[in-house]
Amino acid sequence: MAPARPPAAAAVQQQPSRGFWLRTLHQWHWISSAVCLIGMLLFAVTGLTLNHAAKIEAKPQVQNQHLELPAELLGQLGTREDGNAPIPRPARHWLDTQLGIAIGGRPAEWSAEEIYLSLPRPGGDAWLSIDRETGAVEYESTSRGVVSYLNDLHKGRNAGPAWGWFLDLFAVACLVFCITGLFLLHLHARQRRMTWPLVGLGLMIPLLIALLLIH
Repeated sequence: MAPARPPAAAAVQQQPSRGFWLRTLHQWHWISSAVCLIGMLLFAVTGLTLNHAAKIEAKPQVQNQHLELPAELLGQLGTREDGNAPIPRPARHWLDTQLGIAIGGRPAEWSAEEIYLSLPRPGGDAWLSIDRETGAVEYESTSRGVVSYLNDLHKGRNAGPAWGWFLDLFAVACLVFCITGLFLLHLHARQRRMTWPLVGLGLMIPLLIALLLIH
């Protein structure tokens, strides 16, 4: 029977493995922190502004414009009288140029009297209507300021698919940051006795608030 390996020898063998995991976890921890640092600051600040939204006054700025669609473009709108469909491309390009907006392929609401298009965006909204008989165009744009803009980015409200992809990538980076941080806590817990009590405190405070104070 082989003699038992002394504890000191086993500890020496564990050192290279521990060092490898420490280096790997530290590397991914700082990479993920660098990737999500600015996003975390943004979400922390907008979390405060959203939590105190009633105390932060926003003064909407409304702009109105009135145009007249050229007769040739008015005739190209066709005969649709109901349903939802994009505005025909020639009229869409003319409106983009005249109003300084980007309508794209958004569906508009069609009726026999008018075409109505809603144009929501982060921090504001807009709409336009086209009179089917006269070609009169009315456009209204409302801006609610920088705070409202950042709050809408926080919620992903009317921010488009590209921002949605960024939020997904940001969430993954935050998960990597948190998971590697958890393993680093585990590796250092022996030298820092308050590690797990503090982790437990971070869990219990929101849990108790949710169970006892939220109804």
